[in-house]
Amino acid sequence: MKTVFEHIEYVKGQPHHIRKRVAFSAAAGVTALIALTWLGGSFATGAFAIRSGNPSAEQPTAAAASNDTNNSLAGAAAALPPSSGNVPAHIEIVDTTAAAAPSQKQAEQTVIPF
Repeated sequence: MKTVFEHIEYVKGQPHHIRKRVAFSAAAGVTALIALTWLGGSFATGAFAIRSGNPSAEQPTAAAASNDTNNSLAGAAAALPPSSGNVPAHIEIVDTTAAAAPSQKQAEQTVIPF
């Protein structure tokens, strides 16, 4: 039986199209091994499990605070579904810069094309 180094030396002596096929086969094999390991780990931990019961009860809740440390939490709170009733989705923008520094001049709005 050949060692890995002997097989590599044998493949180096082959034409380009065969070396290319061996390289792609090895890359596909390593990718498949990683994918199967990830998929097996996901199934073992229950990441793909179907949860029963009320799905809205399992949703996390968030509250936006008024201090500067939790400014990014307001965006997460707007993305959550309403806790009761059928309220349409909305985003409320609160300008806190004018209240914090009234002496500063208001900046012009910038249009960002998409």
